Amino acid sequence: MAEVRVGIIGGSGLYKMEALKDVEEVEVETPFGKPSDSLILGTLEGVRVAFLARHGRNHHLLPSELPFRANIYAMKSLGVKYLISASAVGSLKEEAKPLDMVVPDQFIDRTKNRISTFFGDGIVAHIAFGDPVCPKLAGVLADAVASLNLTDVTLHRGGTYVCMEGPAFSTKAESNLYRSWGATIIGMTNLPEAKLAREAEIAYATLALVTDYDCWHPDHDSVTVDMVIANLQRNAINAQKVIQETVRRLTEAPPESDAFSALKYAILTPLDKLSAEAKQRLSLLLEKYV
Repeated sequence: MAEVRVGIIGGSGLYKMEALKDVEEVEVETPFGKPSDSLILGTLEGVRVAFLARHGRNHHLLPSELPFRANIYAMKSLGVKYLISASAVGSLKEEAKPLDMVVPDQFIDRTKNRISTFFGDGIVAHIAFGDPVCPKLAGVLADAVASLNLTDVTLHRGGTYVCMEGPAFSTKAESNLYRSWGATIIGMTNLPEAKLAREAEIAYATLALVTDYDCWHPDHDSVTVDMVIANLQRNAINAQKVIQETVRRLTEAPPESDAFSALKYAILTPLDKLSAEAKQRLSLLLEKYV
């Protein structure tokens, strides 16, 4: 099987792209269980890519139930170096309108029930995470959006994504608190992905697709499920175009990312002191350091 260089985590609208050729479905087993679903491999712009439906193709997994470690480990096992997360989000700022796209550069963690590390159980590592998104990959992604001149879409370069636990949405008090912090968008999934991708030495960036305003907005109560679904569908069409253009640009000029060596100075436990079980469990992450 040809090595996969680009991974995309998102919804089913992405891996059903007409431009995707030589499609195959693969089951990937990991030391952390099964991913959310089978991975869909295909060729896009001459490059092998992997798609994963974050919540399963039938959307049966709550954000708190997602097997984040298995999802990222599976991507790593296929050879993924660049990981793009396409995610529906609510807006915390008036200027970030429904259908707009945000490529955030910061996260705030409001989750409570997530395992967001591969380490522990006999091995300690502390990655640098001051800049949680790969700026080079985010730049390629944002440039791809800008180049397409998408109708009704404004691109917002940078911004802060609040990652909440869910599954309930924010209270108005919480929403206004996040606004007072200067946050731009809110979602339920991307921060564990970003942390684990960094530990796996994969460059990570988010393509955030605004579906509606969060509950702080005076017009929020008039938002209907039909409106949100319509925006999700339009976002999926736009996201397909962005993913294809991003892959094309990554093929032409793949950037070197600091994420590729994130573990170089992060592991505190002497590697010669690891148990056989720990070495086996994390062999994919540790192989170039052991």
